[in-house]
Amino acid sequence: MGTDGHDGRTRDLIVRRLLEHGPTTAMDLAGVLGLSGAAVRRHLDALVADGTVSTRDAPRASGRGRGRPARQHLLTEQGRRRAGRGEDDVADLAISALRELADAAGEDAVRAFARRRILGLLAEHREDIEAEADRPDRVEALAGALSGEGYAASSRAASTGAQLCQHHCPVAGVAAEFPQLCEAETEVFAELLGTHVQRLSTIARGDAACTTHVPAQVTTTTVKGRQVV
Repeated sequence: MGTDGHDGRTRDLIVRRLLEHGPTTAMDLAGVLGLSGAAVRRHLDALVADGTVSTRDAPRASGRGRGRPARQHLLTEQGRRRAGRGEDDVADLAISALRELADAAGEDAVRAFARRRILGLLAEHREDIEAEADRPDRVEALAGALSGEGYAASSRAASTGAQLCQHHCPVAGVAAEFPQLCEAETEVFAELLGTHVQRLSTIARGDAACTTHVPAQVTTTTVKGRQVV
């Protein structure tokens, strides 16, 4: 009984880690949790067996040899529901309310609601985000704000800019039926970051994370009175 309880707590920690940081290898999980690789793999095997976790080949790092690629573990849709217990009932209520809104006032009313929602969510963070002059710092500040609101977000450098990743979305079930929520998020992200952004993937469409590409900041210098990029 005690062993089952301990195993359950460890697996909940693994699920939480995957939720907050996205696809992760068994080796990385072992280091974070302070467990042996064999112990972590045993828990992961159990989570895969019950449908909470799935696996995939990790992207090859530049210059890596031809050996067998590492395996990454990531949450399934069932796993996200396990991590976000209590969200399903709220999602059902929200979907019903938005259906009523769409029927009564049309799609424009749903879009307006979606925009007000994300603006309200980030209102108290806006000043801190916009205070960052450099775009990568601003993306990182936005990721921190989203994490504080339950989105388990992070930022990372990309070859052509940066990527904002949301590893959890409390309204994914609602956004699957009402993509206006995702569209409003993208619009507001662009406003806060001061540039056009591109949504590459969303949890609502079945992807592992909501990923938004933010282009690199173009810097200019003045040479003999002329601006040079």
